Amino acid sequence: MPQTITKGYKALLEEANALIHTLGVEEARAMHGQGDVVFVDLRDPRELEREGRLPGAFHCPRGMLEFWIDPESPYAKPVFQQDKTFIFFCAGGWRSALAARTAQEMGLKPVAHIEGGFGAWKKAGAPVELPEPLPGDKP
Repeated sequence: MPQTITKGYKALLEEANALIHTLGVEEARAMHGQGDVVFVDLRDPRELEREGRLPGAFHCPRGMLEFWIDPESPYAKPVFQQDKTFIFFCAGGWRSALAARTAQEMGLKPVAHIEGGFGAWKKAGAPVELPEPLPGDKP
């Protein structure tokens, strides 16, 4: 007997997006580099190596988010204990919507996420640190 999913990812995203603040790339870009804002990159390390990075962003793999936010967790990261605005992003905006919602539920505030994620950021020509070519890679 197959599993019966009672709430799919589309419903989860719809709920999250109704409850969180979503920034367009230009709005996020205007906040980039401000001392009271932390951009949080939720992508997998392989995505960063392949696609590049948003300069100055803090890397937090999505699977560690809850553990890194909670100060009582043995994995807590000081960056999340700061009184700053946290802007989450992933490759396309799905993981970041869910992550922003989770962070908000945990009490982190203010939080937002970038619509379209790193893909939209890169496409808009916003600053990107490209990955270093590996030895033996062709230019």
